[in-house]
Amino acid sequence: MFKKHQIYKTDKYNMLTVEVQGKTLIVREISDQWGEECHTFVSRPQLMHWAENRFRPEDYVGREEERQSIMDALREV
Repeated sequence: MFKKHQIYKTDKYNMLTVEVQGKTLIVREISDQWGEECHTFVSRPQLMHWAENRFRPEDYVGREEERQSIMDALREV
């Protein structure tokens, strides 16, 4: 069985989950604007590089603690 991490969930349409399948990390991002996007990473550094670009600090002005909690949860995967 694969290990699944729920990073955040605001409602049933806005969530981010990470499945660990051996060395492969599968990120599923579901949003009410874009639907479901699935990203596959072969290493944790690759995942964190994507996360740094996806969750940019300038997009979270005034909500820095929200971004920090997302990044911390991704680091713990």
